[in-house]
Amino acid sequence: MTKEVEWARMTAPSLREIAGKPGALAILPIGSLEQHGPHLPVITDTASASAAAIRAARLVADDIPVAVLPGLWLGMSEHHLPFGGTITLDYDTLGRVIRCIVRSLKTLGFSRLFIVNGHGGNMDPLAVAVRELAVEFAMPIVATTPWMLAPEEAGKIFEVDTGAHHACEGEASVMLAIAADAVKTEMFGQAYGNQQHPVDVPADVSRFYSFAERAPVTGTWGDPRSATAEKGERFLDLQAGELVKLIRNDVIWTAPDLVWAPGRGLGTTAGKAD
Repeated sequence: MTKEVEWARMTAPSLREIAGKPGALAILPIGSLEQHGPHLPVITDTASASAAAIRAARLVADDIPVAVLPGLWLGMSEHHLPFGGTITLDYDTLGRVIRCIVRSLKTLGFSRLFIVNGHGGNMDPLAVAVRELAVEFAMPIVATTPWMLAPEEAGKIFEVDTGAHHACEGEASVMLAIAADAVKTEMFGQAYGNQQHPVDVPADVSRFYSFAERAPVTGTWGDPRSATAEKGERFLDLQAGELVKLIRNDVIWTAPDLVWAPGRGLGTTAGKAD
């Protein structure tokens, strides 16, 4: 019988039992609630992150105490507001929400947190948040975006969109695999045919562009027409396998150096007094 890994489906005593074990791991999927063209539901990023996280947790649950939190459906999506259907946090609020989750997990007894991200707009703020919160709470916290893992293997699954785009072949395939009833396949042609991408952002440049500037008309970047549920299943299995590698990678789960501790600057780089 498969062990239950979904936090929302467990009782408080069951979660207390998990939290009380050495190395207890909480996994937080995070995505967004934002437009995904005329063909995909606005919950796509959250749904895909949750699906990958749950699959990965099930693969390690026999020997690692783990619980997957409900997917956090609010992210930083202000660039999608012009298309409607989008609810967003700002940078400060997102950081505070993550902090409250970490604080709660620490209180409950969980010793580490793995954030599985499904939305590109969350990548930069999460990178800052996990660095600061790990030190503040003396707790290993790791964030990753599984869409960016194993790009060569992912490229063998998809025919057209071999990179991470938006409402593309990859996202459409994943949603066909996990929520086909919410996918409007009859709109795939319109989503692809009406695309425009007038802004080509130079590499290594950071500034704000709304998606209305980068992908006007449909809010789609990519070609969903060749998406299939079978590709989505293969891709989710690939993501889950890559997440398992990270869960089992001892290097990223070491205790954070408490650089803000009083007198830390008086020690050596090895953390010992001279």
